[in-house]
Amino acid sequence: MHDTDNPQKPRPRAIYLLPNLFTTGALFAGFYAIIAASQGQFIAACIAVFVAGLLDGLDGRIARLTGTSSEFGIQYDSLADLVSFGMAPALVMYHWALHTLRYDGATWGKVGWTAAFLYAACTALRLARFNVQTGQVDKRWFIGLASPAAAGLMMAFVWTLAAAGYSGEQVRFLALGVTVAAGLLMVSRARYFSFKAFPRSDRVPFLFIVLAVVVFVALTIDPPKVLLTAGALYALSGPAMWAWQRLRRQRSGGAA
Repeated sequence: MHDTDNPQKPRPRAIYLLPNLFTTGALFAGFYAIIAASQGQFIAACIAVFVAGLLDGLDGRIARLTGTSSEFGIQYDSLADLVSFGMAPALVMYHWALHTLRYDGATWGKVGWTAAFLYAACTALRLARFNVQTGQVDKRWFIGLASPAAAGLMMAFVWTLAAAGYSGEQVRFLALGVTVAAGLLMVSRARYFSFKAFPRSDRVPFLFIVLAVVVFVALTIDPPKVLLTAGALYALSGPAMWAWQRLRRQRSGGAA
């Protein structure tokens, strides 16, 4: 029989839209966070950014599972990340705390919006560097803090303090430090574990299941504090690893 007798059915066109729909959902969540922050709904804005992070983590996996990865999807995802993890966290932090720096003088007011811009610009630089380094670096590691992790740190900080009753004005200088640190960590050369080395099959070690249960229970008890603790520890892991490696090289050089 000829191949023309049993033509292969084309893959349904809708499946190519599936990962891009998740990317669109992440983009919408980031846009909603900006609108919510402008209206003073800061906790809702923070939650929206975390929802964007969840959807961003799903779109790539769905594209790989369904065999629908494309250059268009990669570029669309990167642009959506700039809004959801760059502009949205920067503007949420600005509306919540950084704009109140103007009460300390005109110069401090400029510092506030400049810090927000610095974070957004560092996100764009981080995403551009990631795109050009794809396939050239060890997939077990990120070079610089990933933009979703930086956004998570920023939003967990706002969510935790806002839920505790603090206003942005009360912690404006601390917010300034978190914003600048998160932005600079994204463009740093520090290495961060990417979690891509975890098993991807349907069989995982029992310890992974126990850890998943512990994380789920902790998030149920106090989501903002747990997310802030996890985000801060992960953000600090890069500089700590860099310092440890530098110390080992110095010791090795001294011994030689």
